[in-house]
Amino acid sequence: MTTEAPVLLSREHFDALLAALAKRGYTVVGPTVRDGTIVYDEIGRPEELPVGWTDEQEGGHYRLKRREDEALFGYVVGPQSWKKYLHPPRLRLVKAERDGDGALVFTDGDEAEPPRYAFLGMRSCELHAMTIQDRVFLGGAAADSHYERRRKRVFSIGVSCGEAGGTCFCASMNTGPAVTDRTPHDLALTEVIDSGRHFFVVAAGSDEGREVLAELPVTPAGDGDVAAAKERVDRAAASMGRSLNAEGVRELLRENLEHPRWDDVAQRCLTCANCTMVCPTCFCTTVEDVTDLTGDHAERWRRWDSCFTMDFTWMHGGGARQSAKSRYRQWLTHKLSTWHDQFDSSGCVGCGRCVSWCPVGIDLTEEIAAIRDSEPPAQPDES
Repeated sequence: MTTEAPVLLSREHFDALLAALAKRGYTVVGPTVRDGTIVYDEIGRPEELPVGWTDEQEGGHYRLKRREDEALFGYVVGPQSWKKYLHPPRLRLVKAERDGDGALVFTDGDEAEPPRYAFLGMRSCELHAMTIQDRVFLGGAAADSHYERRRKRVFSIGVSCGEAGGTCFCASMNTGPAVTDRTPHDLALTEVIDSGRHFFVVAAGSDEGREVLAELPVTPAGDGDVAAAKERVDRAAASMGRSLNAEGVRELLRENLEHPRWDDVAQRCLTCANCTMVCPTCFCTTVEDVTDLTGDHAERWRRWDSCFTMDFTWMHGGGARQSAKSRYRQWLTHKLSTWHDQFDSSGCVGCGRCVSWCPVGIDLTEEIAAIRDSEPPAQPDES
C-alpha cells in the first residue's frame, strides 16, 4: 500500500473513475477478454473489464477460468505488457519523399502526437517494469525521444494483486505484489470482495492522482477495510507459484558461462523468441528500410527484435550467436546479471510471463536453481 491516506470507492461507483479520466482527455487502456486471453485495449465501461474471470498459468500453460465472484481484477497477467504503448512493436522513424525538383525531403516518421493514455490495472511488477524501461530509454546521455513523448503523457493506475499465479515470483524479486511508493504511480487500488461488499481501497500517488480522487464519490477507509485489503495482498505474497533465490545470482551466472546446464536447456529451447516478446522489460530492436516501386518514397521502420532470432547481431560472416545454447545463455545472463552493469538493476520483475508462454515450459527459476545447486560448496578459510 502507499503512504497516502486511503479511501473507499464502491464497485457501483467505479464508472465514475473512468468518466473522470475521460473528462481529462485520457484514453483509458485496461484489461479485457479477447481470443481466450486477457489483453490490454481501450476501455469505456467497467463491463468491458474481465469481470468474473481469472487465469490459470503454469509452464507452457495459460487458460481462462470463471471465478466464483464478480471481481474486475481477479486475474494475474496476460501475454501483453504495457510496453507496447510506450515502445511500440513497429514504429516509423523517418519518411523521405522526392519533391517537385527531384530532391529528397526527410521528415520525422513519428509525427502524430501520441494519445494521453490512462493505464488501468497495472500490477506492481508491471510498474517496476515501466520504471526499468524508463532507465533504459531515458537514463542515458541520449534519451529515446519517441519513448519520452509517450511516457510523459501516461496516467498510471496500479492494482495490487489479491492472488498469485502459478508462474509468479515477484515476491522473490521484491517487485510485488503490493503497489507501493517504490514505483511512481498516480493511483493505487486494492480490490476487496468481503461479506457481500465489493469495494476498492484507493490511495493517490501524485498530485494529479489526488485531483482525480477528489472528483470521485469516495468515503474514508476504516481500519477494517484497510486490513482486509492488506490481508488479500499478504495472501498473494505467500502463495507465489514460483520462487527465485536472487542472492548472488549476478555473480553466479557470470562464473558459470560454460555450465553443462546450458546444453540441457538448448535441447529443449525452440528459439521461438516468445519469452522476449512477452517480457515487459526486453527492449531489443532492429531497423529496416522500405521503398515504393517508383523510388520516390522511402521509410525507415524500427521493430522489436530478439536475441533469439538467427539474424540478431548479424555481422559479416554470420551471426554472433549461432547456437540455441548461446542465445538462451545471452538472454538469461543479460536479464539477471549484466543488466546490473548497464542499468543498475535486474532486468526481471518476476511476472512469470516467460514461463507461461514458453511452448516447452522452460522455467528460468528452475534453471537458476539447477546451476546454483550444482555449485561446489564454499571451502572454509584455513588461513
